[in-house]
Amino acid sequence: MSVARNTLYLTLASIAQKVIAFAYFTVLANLVGVEKTGTYFLTLSLIVMFSVIADWGITSVVIRETAADKNKATAYLRQAMGLKVPLILFAVIAVISFSVLLGYETNVIKLVALATPILAADALSVLFYGILRGLQDLRFEAIGIFFGQLLTAILGALVLWMSPSLPFLMMALLFGSLWNVLYAGYQVARRLGWLALLPRWNAQEMKKLLRISMAFGLAGVFVKIYSSVDTILLSLYKGQEAVGVYAVAYKFTYAFQFFPLAFVGALYPAMSSLATRNREALAKLFDRSMWYMALLAVPITFGIASTADLLIATFYPNGYSESVTALQLLIFVLIFLFLDFPVGSLLNAAHKQAIKTAAMGLTMMINILLNVLLIPRYGVIGACVSALISFFVLFVVSFWFVPSIIDYGWWKLIRRTSMIFFAGTLMAGTVLLLKSSLPLLLLVPIGATVYIFTLFLSGELHINQWRELRQSFSKSTYENENPFAHT
Repeated sequence: MSVARNTLYLTLASIAQKVIAFAYFTVLANLVGVEKTGTYFLTLSLIVMFSVIADWGITSVVIRETAADKNKATAYLRQAMGLKVPLILFAVIAVISFSVLLGYETNVIKLVALATPILAADALSVLFYGILRGLQDLRFEAIGIFFGQLLTAILGALVLWMSPSLPFLMMALLFGSLWNVLYAGYQVARRLGWLALLPRWNAQEMKKLLRISMAFGLAGVFVKIYSSVDTILLSLYKGQEAVGVYAVAYKFTYAFQFFPLAFVGALYPAMSSLATRNREALAKLFDRSMWYMALLAVPITFGIASTADLLIATFYPNGYSESVTALQLLIFVLIFLFLDFPVGSLLNAAHKQAIKTAAMGLTMMINILLNVLLIPRYGVIGACVSALISFFVLFVVSFWFVPSIIDYGWWKLIRRTSMIFFAGTLMAGTVLLLKSSLPLLLLVPIGATVYIFTLFLSGELHINQWRELRQSFSKSTYENENPFAHT
């Protein structure tokens, strides 16, 4: 199945999932208030941070190795399951112990303990979906994440309607996670047989898998720490109300992360195949990936930054006005985040995951230092500035090593994306000029029209662009000897 088609499936499902998740969080935040929203967000941040222990990069290895040799998918899955079981148990104990050591209130510790089954279920479903990704069929993951989120939203809405309660809201999340693990496991069993789901404990195999996954695991640790340390430090220095304010800006920003996640979910297996077969095709695939990520990131970033006050007033009218400035700053993270996804996929596919891990380690240290320095003095704004600087560093350091793999450098990236940034700036300027006299519902299509028209007028975008993009990412990209001969 082609990368383009896989991307389409997962992108459509991810869009639907994020729309449901954003609507659900918006209702939750407005009904339970700023402080309880902060408690809810803090609990999930702790769970997410320790979920990396339950995976330790194993899924990334399984995707890569399965994509390279599909006949060994069962063996890889059983080895991975053998490691997952003890790692999940350790992660559950670790997250509860950590919340106790930080001195959180009893209600937070109980919520964390109640959420640990979510950690376990998600760790298994991610692995099962990883096998399906390695087999280059993302249809089932698309279905699973959509219905899992829909189930959570329906059950959560019932809780909010009948009697808003954070423990019951956690139970709603748990049912969504259980759906995913059962559905994903069933789809894997259909392809590989039920025996593939049974763990295999072999000391030599487990040691080898741990060694291979070490770089991915450390990278995951670094990502989870610099993605969660701001929330934890905000809760310790400024309280859970500050976490609630930050959560709104955070949710708005990362609601759009489904674009690169869905794209790279299909892109990574193709890059893994090309890395050992056709470096020229790999370079062209990477080039178009960077163009595509910039094309998506710029209008989202500039559009939200220029309308942040209207967006917060519309979606979060009760007590979240402080989130406006935070959102205007934090949203620029998306530019570096989107562009970094193809870079990370390239490094991992070329077996240079150690470089990416080192970049993430450096980013983590910078992020922690900045948060410790800025949050006590500037609160939520300090957390946003820390995130922005950290993601900039991550992208710059990671991209520095791209020329060692393919013929692609800074000047090519600048030339490839300069018109996109110009169009985004023109769009934002137009929106700012009209914002005082037009409603948000009119500003969005006007801004989008200015952006698209500018790109068409400059020749950066044309009607055949989607066809060329599909040709670049088609199955022939990683099977034919010269997949770009006619593009």
